Amino acid sequence: MSTTITVIPGDGIGPDIIDATLKILDKAGCNFTYEYADAGLSALEKTGELLPQATLDAIARNPATLKGPLTTPVGEGFTSINVSLRKHFNLYANLRPVKSFKGTQARYEDIDIITIRENTEGMYSGLGQVVSDDGQEAQAVSQITRQGAERIVRFAYELARREGRKKVTAVHKANILKSTSGLFLKVAREIAAEYPDIQSEEMIVDAVCMKLVMNPEQFDVIVTTNLFGDILSDLCAGLVGGLGLAPGANIGDQSAIFEAVHGSAPDIAGKNLANPTSVILGAIQMLEYLGMQDHAKRILAAVTDVIASGDRTTRDLGGTGGTTEFTQAIIERL
Repeated sequence: MSTTITVIPGDGIGPDIIDATLKILDKAGCNFTYEYADAGLSALEKTGELLPQATLDAIARNPATLKGPLTTPVGEGFTSINVSLRKHFNLYANLRPVKSFKGTQARYEDIDIITIRENTEGMYSGLGQVVSDDGQEAQAVSQITRQGAERIVRFAYELARREGRKKVTAVHKANILKSTSGLFLKVAREIAAEYPDIQSEEMIVDAVCMKLVMNPEQFDVIVTTNLFGDILSDLCAGLVGGLGLAPGANIGDQSAIFEAVHGSAPDIAGKNLANPTSVILGAIQMLEYLGMQDHAKRILAAVTDVIASGDRTTRDLGGTGGTTEFTQAIIERL
Protein backbone atom coordinates (compact mmCIF):
# COMPACT_ATOMS: atom_id res chain seq x y z
CA MET A 1 0.00 0.00 0.00
CA SER A 2 1.37 3.38 -1.03
CA THR A 3 1.89 6.18 1.50
CA THR A 4 1.22 9.73 0.34
CA ILE A 5 3.66 12.42 1.44
CA THR A 6 3.47 16.14 0.79
CA VAL A 7 6.34 17.53 -1.28
CA ILE A 8 7.22 21.23 -1.29
CA PRO A 9 9.97 21.73 -3.91
CA GLY A 10 10.77 25.21 -2.63
CA ASP A 11 12.80 28.00 -4.21
CA GLY A 12 16.19 28.35 -5.89
CA ILE A 13 17.97 24.99 -5.82
CA GLY A 14 15.02 23.43 -3.99
CA PRO A 15 13.42 21.79 -7.05
CA ASP A 16 16.82 20.43 -8.14
CA ILE A 17 17.64 18.72 -4.86
CA ILE A 18 14.07 17.60 -4.14
CA ASP A 19 13.85 15.96 -7.57
CA ALA A 20 17.15 14.16 -6.91
CA THR A 21 15.87 12.93 -3.55
CA LEU A 22 12.58 11.64 -4.94
CA LYS A 23 14.48 9.64 -7.57
CA ILE A 24 16.49 8.02 -4.79
CA LEU A 25 13.38 7.25 -2.74
CA ASP A 26 11.76 5.67 -5.79
CA LYS A 27 14.84 3.60 -6.60
CA ALA A 28 14.94 2.37 -2.99
CA GLY A 29 11.39 1.03 -3.40
CA CYS A 30 9.75 3.31 -0.85
CA ASN A 31 6.46 3.22 -2.79
CA PHE A 32 5.44 6.78 -2.01
CA THR A 33 2.77 8.81 -3.74
CA TYR A 34 3.67 12.50 -3.90
CA GLU A 35 1.26 15.38 -3.39
CA TYR A 36 3.02 18.53 -4.53
CA ALA A 37 2.40 21.89 -2.88
CA ASP A 38 3.84 25.39 -3.27
CA ALA A 39 5.36 27.72 -0.70
CA GLY A 40 7.80 30.60 -0.81
CA LEU A 41 8.48 32.77 -3.85
CA SER A 42 7.08 30.15 -6.23
CA ALA A 43 3.78 30.25 -4.35
CA LEU A 44 3.83 34.05 -4.18
CA GLU A 45 4.14 34.24 -7.97
CA LYS A 46 1.28 31.76 -8.52
CA THR A 47 -1.16 32.72 -5.77
CA GLY A 48 -0.05 36.01 -4.26
CA GLU A 49 0.66 34.22 -0.95
CA LEU A 50 3.88 32.80 0.47
CA LEU A 51 2.00 30.05 2.27
CA PRO A 52 -1.33 29.25 0.60
CA GLN A 53 -4.14 27.52 2.45
CA ALA A 54 -3.99 24.64 -0.06
CA THR A 55 -0.41 23.95 1.07
CA LEU A 56 -1.39 23.99 4.75
CA ASP A 57 -4.21 21.55 3.93
CA ALA A 58 -1.81 19.20 2.11
CA ILE A 59 0.61 19.19 5.03
CA ALA A 60 -2.22 18.44 7.46
CA ARG A 61 -3.65 15.71 5.23
CA ASN A 62 -0.55 13.54 4.93
CA PRO A 63 1.68 11.87 7.56
CA ALA A 64 4.88 13.64 6.53
CA THR A 65 6.15 16.50 4.37
CA LEU A 66 9.47 16.75 2.52
CA LYS A 67 10.47 20.37 1.93
CA GLY A 68 13.13 22.15 -0.06
CA PRO A 69 14.58 25.51 1.04
CA LEU A 70 12.19 28.46 0.93
CA THR A 71 12.85 32.16 0.40
CA THR A 72 11.07 34.75 2.52
CA PRO A 73 11.41 38.22 0.95
CA VAL A 74 13.60 40.39 3.18
CA GLY A 75 12.45 43.79 4.37
CA GLU A 76 8.96 43.59 2.90
CA GLY A 77 6.97 42.81 6.02
CA PHE A 78 6.70 39.05 5.43
CA THR A 79 6.92 36.65 8.37
CA SER A 80 9.41 33.78 8.02
CA ILE A 81 7.67 30.89 6.27
CA ASN A 82 9.53 28.30 8.31
CA VAL A 83 8.55 29.99 11.57
CA SER A 84 4.94 30.23 10.36
CA LEU A 85 4.86 26.51 9.54
CA ARG A 86 6.30 25.55 12.92
CA LYS A 87 3.79 27.67 14.78
CA HIS A 88 0.77 26.68 12.66
CA PHE A 89 1.37 22.94 13.09
CA ASN A 90 2.93 23.21 16.57
CA LEU A 91 6.11 21.51 15.36
CA TYR A 92 7.79 21.98 18.71
CA ALA A 93 10.80 19.69 18.22
CA ASN A 94 13.55 20.52 15.76
CA LEU A 95 16.05 17.67 15.26
CA ARG A 96 19.37 18.51 13.65
CA PRO A 97 21.72 15.50 13.58
CA VAL A 98 25.28 15.81 12.31
CA LYS A 99 27.51 12.84 11.59
CA SER A 100 30.96 12.63 10.08
CA PHE A 101 31.26 11.23 6.56
CA LYS A 102 34.58 9.90 5.33
CA GLY A 103 35.65 11.64 2.16
CA THR A 104 34.63 15.15 3.14
CA GLN A 105 36.98 18.02 3.88
CA ALA A 106 35.73 18.38 7.47
CA ARG A 107 38.19 19.00 10.30
CA TYR A 108 36.82 16.20 12.49
CA GLU A 109 36.31 12.51 11.81
CA ASP A 110 34.14 11.05 14.58
CA ILE A 111 31.30 13.49 15.13
CA ASP A 112 27.85 12.14 15.97
CA ILE A 113 25.74 14.83 17.66
CA ILE A 114 22.01 15.52 17.68
CA THR A 115 20.85 19.02 18.55
CA ILE A 116 17.24 19.10 19.72
CA ARG A 117 15.91 22.62 19.62
CA GLU A 118 12.65 23.91 21.02
CA ASN A 119 10.96 25.21 17.91
CA THR A 120 8.06 27.47 18.89
CA GLU A 121 8.98 29.63 21.89
CA GLY A 122 11.85 31.85 23.05
CA MET A 123 13.09 34.74 20.97
CA TYR A 124 11.49 33.31 17.82
CA SER A 125 7.98 33.40 19.26
CA GLY A 126 7.38 36.76 17.58
CA LEU A 127 5.93 38.29 20.73
CA GLY A 128 6.22 42.00 21.46
CA GLN A 129 8.27 43.00 18.44
CA VAL A 130 8.10 46.81 18.42
CA VAL A 131 10.20 49.54 16.85
CA SER A 132 9.69 53.06 18.15
CA ASP A 133 8.28 55.68 15.78
CA ASP A 134 11.62 57.46 15.63
CA GLY A 135 13.49 54.22 14.90
CA GLN A 136 15.76 54.65 17.89
CA GLU A 137 14.53 51.75 20.00
CA ALA A 138 13.43 48.17 19.32
CA GLN A 139 12.02 45.52 21.62
CA ALA A 140 11.08 41.86 21.47
CA VAL A 141 9.80 39.45 24.09
CA SER A 142 11.22 35.99 24.82
CA GLN A 143 8.68 33.62 26.33
CA ILE A 144 9.43 30.20 27.81
CA THR A 145 6.64 28.06 29.25
CA ARG A 146 6.91 25.11 31.59
CA GLN A 147 4.90 23.02 29.13
CA GLY A 148 7.20 23.92 26.25
CA ALA A 149 10.35 23.19 28.26
CA GLU A 150 8.99 19.90 29.60
CA ARG A 151 7.98 18.48 26.25
CA ILE A 152 11.24 19.34 24.46
CA VAL A 153 13.47 18.03 27.26
CA ARG A 154 11.41 14.86 27.58
CA PHE A 155 11.55 14.48 23.79
CA ALA A 156 15.35 14.60 24.00
CA TYR A 157 15.58 11.97 26.74
CA GLU A 158 13.11 9.67 25.01
CA LEU A 159 15.11 9.93 21.79
CA ALA A 160 18.35 9.26 23.67
CA ARG A 161 16.87 6.17 25.30
CA ARG A 162 15.34 4.91 22.05
CA GLU A 163 18.56 5.32 20.08
CA GLY A 164 20.88 4.05 22.79
CA ARG A 165 22.53 7.40 23.35
CA LYS A 166 24.51 7.89 26.53
CA LYS A 167 24.31 11.59 27.44
CA VAL A 168 22.00 14.59 27.22
CA THR A 169 23.40 18.10 27.65
CA ALA A 170 20.92 20.85 28.58
CA VAL A 171 22.23 24.16 27.24
CA HIS A 172 21.17 27.44 28.85
CA LYS A 173 22.17 30.96 29.91
CA ALA A 174 20.48 30.92 33.31
CA ASN A 175 23.32 32.86 34.93
CA ILE A 176 22.17 35.97 33.02
CA LEU A 177 18.68 35.19 31.68
CA LYS A 178 17.46 34.15 35.09
CA SER A 179 13.75 34.08 34.25
CA THR A 180 13.48 32.43 30.82
CA SER A 181 16.65 30.35 30.70
CA GLY A 182 16.30 29.80 34.42
CA LEU A 183 12.90 28.15 33.97
CA PHE A 184 14.25 25.98 31.15
CA LEU A 185 17.14 24.81 33.33
CA LYS A 186 14.88 24.13 36.32
CA VAL A 187 12.59 21.97 34.19
CA ALA A 188 15.56 20.21 32.54
CA ARG A 189 16.86 19.20 35.96
CA GLU A 190 13.46 17.82 36.96
CA ILE A 191 13.12 15.76 33.78
CA ALA A 192 16.72 14.50 34.00
CA ALA A 193 15.95 12.94 37.37
CA GLU A 194 13.39 10.70 35.67
CA TYR A 195 16.06 9.15 33.41
CA PRO A 196 18.78 7.74 35.70
CA ASP A 197 19.96 5.43 32.90
CA ILE A 198 21.15 8.42 30.84
CA GLN A 199 24.01 10.71 31.86
CA SER A 200 22.84 14.30 32.26
CA GLU A 201 24.83 17.50 32.23
CA GLU A 202 24.05 21.20 32.03
CA MET A 203 26.22 23.80 30.37
CA ILE A 204 26.15 27.52 29.63
CA VAL A 205 25.77 28.20 25.91
CA ASP A 206 29.01 30.14 25.42
CA ALA A 207 30.98 27.32 27.06
CA VAL A 208 29.27 24.85 24.72
CA CYS A 209 30.38 26.87 21.69
CA MET A 210 33.98 26.82 22.89
CA LYS A 211 33.97 23.11 23.71
CA LEU A 212 32.29 22.16 20.43
CA VAL A 213 35.23 23.71 18.62
CA MET A 214 37.89 22.28 20.92
CA ASN A 215 36.52 18.83 21.71
CA PRO A 216 33.19 18.10 20.01
CA GLU A 217 33.43 14.36 20.66
CA GLN A 218 32.30 14.95 24.24
CA PHE A 219 28.75 15.81 23.08
CA ASP A 220 26.00 13.34 22.25
CA VAL A 221 22.50 14.84 22.51
CA ILE A 222 22.11 18.60 23.04
CA VAL A 223 18.74 20.04 24.08
CA THR A 224 18.15 23.76 24.27
CA THR A 225 15.89 26.69 23.58
CA ASN A 226 15.04 28.14 20.18
CA LEU A 227 17.68 30.81 19.57
CA PHE A 228 20.55 28.86 21.12
CA GLY A 229 19.53 25.75 19.19
CA ASP A 230 19.52 27.64 15.89
CA ILE A 231 23.08 28.86 16.45
CA LEU A 232 24.49 25.64 17.92
CA SER A 233 23.05 23.40 15.22
CA ASP A 234 24.74 25.48 12.51
CA LEU A 235 28.00 25.34 14.46
CA CYS A 236 27.66 21.55 14.63
CA ALA A 237 27.05 21.42 10.87
CA GLY A 238 30.37 23.20 10.40
CA LEU A 239 32.12 20.41 12.28
CA VAL A 240 31.16 17.83 9.63
CA GLY A 241 31.58 19.90 6.48
CA GLY A 242 28.80 22.48 6.37
CA LEU A 243 25.06 22.88 5.95
CA GLY A 244 25.11 20.76 2.80
CA LEU A 245 25.48 17.73 5.09
CA ALA A 246 22.94 18.76 7.73
CA PRO A 247 19.28 17.74 7.61
CA GLY A 248 16.46 18.96 9.81
CA ALA A 249 13.21 17.51 11.12
CA ASN A 250 10.36 19.55 12.59
CA ILE A 251 8.09 17.27 14.60
CA GLY A 252 4.82 17.83 16.41
CA ASP A 253 2.10 15.60 17.77
CA GLN A 254 0.14 15.56 14.50
CA SER A 255 2.49 16.63 11.69
CA ALA A 256 6.14 16.45 10.69
CA ILE A 257 8.19 18.36 8.11
CA PHE A 258 11.63 17.20 6.95
CA GLU A 259 13.95 19.54 5.13
CA ALA A 260 17.29 20.76 3.93
CA VAL A 261 18.37 23.37 6.47
CA HIS A 262 20.46 25.52 4.12
CA GLY A 263 19.22 28.38 1.99
CA SER A 264 17.80 28.41 -1.52
CA ALA A 265 21.05 29.54 -3.24
CA PRO A 266 19.31 31.11 -6.27
CA ASP A 267 22.67 31.92 -7.88
CA ILE A 268 23.28 28.23 -8.67
CA ALA A 269 19.68 27.12 -9.28
CA GLY A 270 19.25 25.03 -12.40
CA LYS A 271 23.01 24.82 -13.02
CA ASN A 272 23.52 21.20 -11.87
CA LEU A 273 25.82 22.35 -9.07
CA ALA A 274 23.82 21.86 -5.86
CA ASN A 275 24.69 19.17 -3.35
CA PRO A 276 21.43 17.32 -2.50
CA THR A 277 22.83 15.50 0.56
CA SER A 278 21.06 17.67 3.15
CA VAL A 279 17.59 16.94 1.82
CA ILE A 280 18.47 13.28 1.16
CA LEU A 281 19.42 12.98 4.82
CA GLY A 282 16.18 14.79 5.69
CA ALA A 283 14.32 12.13 3.71
CA ILE A 284 16.17 9.47 5.70
CA GLN A 285 14.87 11.14 8.88
CA MET A 286 11.40 10.99 7.35
CA LEU A 287 11.74 7.28 6.63
CA GLU A 288 12.77 6.64 10.22
CA TYR A 289 9.81 8.68 11.45
CA LEU A 290 7.48 6.58 9.27
CA GLY A 291 8.93 3.33 10.61
CA MET A 292 10.77 2.50 7.36
CA GLN A 293 14.15 1.86 8.97
CA ASP A 294 15.34 -0.68 6.39
CA HIS A 295 14.88 1.79 3.55
CA ALA A 296 16.58 4.50 5.60
CA LYS A 297 19.61 2.29 6.26
CA ARG A 298 19.96 1.31 2.59
CA ILE A 299 19.91 4.91 1.39
CA LEU A 300 22.30 6.08 4.12
CA ALA A 301 24.72 3.28 3.23
CA ALA A 302 24.63 4.31 -0.44
CA VAL A 303 25.20 7.99 0.37
CA THR A 304 28.03 7.13 2.76
CA ASP A 305 29.74 4.96 0.16
CA VAL A 306 29.50 7.56 -2.61
CA ILE A 307 30.93 10.34 -0.43
CA ALA A 308 33.72 8.11 0.89
CA SER A 309 34.71 6.98 -2.60
CA GLY A 310 34.51 10.47 -4.10
CA ASP A 311 32.56 8.99 -7.00
CA ARG A 312 30.95 11.94 -8.84
CA THR A 313 30.59 14.00 -5.67
CA THR A 314 29.75 17.70 -5.92
CA ARG A 315 32.32 20.45 -5.72
CA ASP A 316 31.68 21.33 -2.08
CA LEU A 317 32.60 17.72 -1.28
CA GLY A 318 35.85 17.99 -3.22
CA GLY A 319 34.58 16.31 -6.40
CA THR A 320 33.81 17.46 -9.92
CA GLY A 321 30.30 16.04 -10.30
CA GLY A 322 27.01 17.85 -10.36
CA THR A 323 23.64 17.20 -8.76
CA THR A 324 22.66 14.73 -11.48
CA GLU A 325 25.93 12.78 -11.45
CA PHE A 326 26.02 12.56 -7.66
CA THR A 327 22.41 11.36 -7.57
CA GLN A 328 23.09 8.75 -10.24
CA ALA A 329 26.06 7.41 -8.25
CA ILE A 330 23.77 6.88 -5.24
CA ILE A 331 21.10 5.24 -7.42
CA GLU A 332 23.68 2.83 -8.81
CA ARG A 333 24.64 1.78 -5.26
CA LEU A 334 21.00 1.12 -4.48
